[in-house]
Amino acid sequence: MLSLNKDHNPLTNKELIGSFSEYKDGLQNLLAETDTLFQELNPLPEPAHTSSFSLKNVLHGLPKFLLSTSSHKNQDPLPQIETDEEGGIYPDWKKKLDQALIHLEQEIEQEVNVRDFGAAGDGITDDTEAFRKAIGHGRAKVLIPAGVYITRGIRLPSWTMLIGAGKGLTTIKLHDKAPRGRQLVTNASHWRGNHHIYVQGMSLDWNVERLDPYKKTASGNNQSSCLTYAHVTFGWVKEVEGINPGLHCFDVSSAIYTYFGDATRARRSSRYIWLDQLNGYGFGDDGITTHHSVNILISNCHLCDPSGRSHKEGFSNSNGIEVDDGSRNVMLLNNSTTRCFGGVEIKAHHNSAAASNTQIVGHISINDNRAYNFRHIGHHIETDPESKTAFNIKASHIVAVSPIRTPLYKDSTPRAMVISAYKNVAINHFTVIGDPEYDYRGEPIIAVQYRSRNIILHDLNIRNFKTAGADIKVFGGPHGADSVEIRKVKIRNSAPTAVHIGPHIQSIKISDVQAVCEKGNKGLVVDQSNAKIEDFHSLGYKTPISIANTQQA
Repeated sequence: MLSLNKDHNPLTNKELIGSFSEYKDGLQNLLAETDTLFQELNPLPEPAHTSSFSLKNVLHGLPKFLLSTSSHKNQDPLPQIETDEEGGIYPDWKKKLDQALIHLEQEIEQEVNVRDFGAAGDGITDDTEAFRKAIGHGRAKVLIPAGVYITRGIRLPSWTMLIGAGKGLTTIKLHDKAPRGRQLVTNASHWRGNHHIYVQGMSLDWNVERLDPYKKTASGNNQSSCLTYAHVTFGWVKEVEGINPGLHCFDVSSAIYTYFGDATRARRSSRYIWLDQLNGYGFGDDGITTHHSVNILISNCHLCDPSGRSHKEGFSNSNGIEVDDGSRNVMLLNNSTTRCFGGVEIKAHHNSAAASNTQIVGHISINDNRAYNFRHIGHHIETDPESKTAFNIKASHIVAVSPIRTPLYKDSTPRAMVISAYKNVAINHFTVIGDPEYDYRGEPIIAVQYRSRNIILHDLNIRNFKTAGADIKVFGGPHGADSVEIRKVKIRNSAPTAVHIGPHIQSIKISDVQAVCEKGNKGLVVDQSNAKIEDFHSLGYKTPISIANTQQA
């Protein structure tokens, strides 16, 4: 079985993901197909949110007024995906970021070496003051030769480039006396904001060993990470490794996280950020996360093996890549995750706007508990309020290999994909591979549930989940899913039931499904739903199709 360690080279992800693909018409055609599928959904519009204005309301809700804004402000459609001269794939807004990099390089007034300011890089000496002097007030390119540099934290002003000799060569490590909430590298002013900051070529060791091994490692909000961009416009992080942070390896954030309810986003967000060729492991919460930020590109990254120590033991929602509260226009390109709770989680807490307008192009998840987990917490069941903000996900050319149970979240069942509460979701070309010897305890592998709407699953290849309950299950009932289409699916030697459709679903379409199983039970089960079925072919199942107490041979 395929296994990736913390030293995996993420630049090989594109080739690795392609090795699982049966799509032969090229990635450009695949992305065009995904766009067509998304438009076929006739995407539900995101509602506008209004609030009454009065002096009393403003005074009573002053913290909310100062720290957050309505989520509908600055809403825009999903960015278009474009190709550059080298065949690279990027969101259309990246051209603005590329121009900002040219501007940054033009504004640099001096290139300095941190050693010239007294940095020892010997893993013993406190080099904090040397970094402070070398960085100055910005407009500097600061070179960091190979070595281990002990600091109490580095804060970067606008117009700054921090360049090391490479991962594992240049290491910046937190001082043993640094407090638990310290961010190892961050921008100088979270409240006023910074711009044009570039970090490249180093390992960032949060030095978790300095803490009591039995205590939680994070101190709250957006503290305790290896690298945090909080309220940064135009930022780059390239070829950097995050090691054992208390919270996150890499956090693209607003000045602070806010929780004033669904349909609210934090003010002072980060914008136009590119994270590329990053590795991270041992994280207390997530490897890479975004909060309340807009126009983020995450490419060629590998995240694995969280500690989960920012959470109560056994209840750690530690994800490889998390697109969280209030984020918009985030694109994930050719990344990999392994042995996390979630490989990719797109979500929000119940009291924040959901992440929206997220696009995934190429991802491989190996042994994550939930390879792809899309949800708005607290907006699921019939008694919950319906999410106002969980909209718009596209995912193309993705792979899930052997999701498994994890001590990170002890009661969570393995899933290749879960879609909960989100509307307008197009999944295209999804390869799902199980371990035929693993005990999936009769659970479904792909679950569409909890008020999700306008969902299309297209071009799925599923195999080897022999002990699962169903390969695909669409949950029904009063808080179930609806408006779901399952199209062009191949299932080989997998669960006893290929597709299970729950009760009381008003709109469900199933077409072009081929399922083959040596000892199958039911190919298709439809429980009292208005299913439209076309070209469903099953072989090796005792009952090929079972619809509302009728069976078809």
